[in-house]
Amino acid sequence: MGREPGAEDRRILKREKRMMRITRATGPLTAIGLGWSVPLMKMAAGDDPSSNMKVLWKSLLVPLLGILAFLGVWAALAPTVHTSLGTVPGPAQVADQVGSLYADWERTQADKAAFYERQEARNQQMIEAGYGDRVQTRAYTGAPTYPQQILTSLKTVFLGFLLATVIAVPLGIACGLSSTINGALNPLIQIFKPVSPLAWLPIVTMIVSALYVNVSDALPKSMVVSAITVTLCSLWPTLINTSLGVASIDKDLVNVGKVLQLSTAKTITKLVLPSAMPLIFTGLRLSLGVGWMVLIAAEMLAQNPGLGKFVWDEFQNGSSDSLARIMVAVITIGIVGFVLDRIMAALQSAFTFSGTR
Repeated sequence: MGREPGAEDRRILKREKRMMRITRATGPLTAIGLGWSVPLMKMAAGDDPSSNMKVLWKSLLVPLLGILAFLGVWAALAPTVHTSLGTVPGPAQVADQVGSLYADWERTQADKAAFYERQEARNQQMIEAGYGDRVQTRAYTGAPTYPQQILTSLKTVFLGFLLATVIAVPLGIACGLSSTINGALNPLIQIFKPVSPLAWLPIVTMIVSALYVNVSDALPKSMVVSAITVTLCSLWPTLINTSLGVASIDKDLVNVGKVLQLSTAKTITKLVLPSAMPLIFTGLRLSLGVGWMVLIAAEMLAQNPGLGKFVWDEFQNGSSDSLARIMVAVITIGIVGFVLDRIMAALQSAFTFSGTR
């Protein structure tokens, strides 16, 4: 007859279950840039502190020390550099402008709320006076705030990235499966891949202006121009990596598909795509990074709404706070780019298989 588990046995069992949950979460947490939290959770679960502290030192404390060292060098050297707008702002001045931009957003939100309240009161008075047919609802048209500029840039880059993916993945599959198609498209890829967004932008602007006549409020012409420019510059990494991934799949898988007489669609969805998915996602991550960089340049040149226009407007403004605000935008662009890459890495981890999965 088996022994009933005691309190110590139950504690050990619970600890093992917690460690298993932490182990399963390691991959997703690492993919989104939170791998440093794993040793903390392990120590909280009762694991050996010494080994986990070594991992924590490398994954969290060393990067933090690097950031602090960078901030220290920046703060020390910034006052020594003089520009037409004054000395280069240090971290403290840049942080002050973050607060200023947030205060601008709060004021705009208050003005927007007051505008709609006045409009609602006026319309209600007209309805009570019997002039309901004259009631009009107008949208608030104040200057866009910094968070709105960020949101506009994100919408634009995702639109361009989506168009690039829809074009690049099917073409990459076709190039990987057919040497004839690859031979026909490869010269065009090599010619257009290095073209700068500054060269594409005037062409795209003229074509969109000629074809996109009935402009939608949800898709302003400026957004379409920037998104198509992003598409033309960012589709190449996905196309090339997809083609390489499809061409390098195990030939035995292709032969199995032929033996089973699978249709082309099933061969692609059941055999080709799962095998090529790691390289496809690598291409997607590269394309999204390229698209984000291209977008900022396109917005600056075309004066389209977004972070690029914010940077250009501050540069043209030439006030004492402009340089600090530009540096806020630079840091924002970098952080957003990092977050976008982490999102793609998490998706890659979720939809692809490695040797341990």
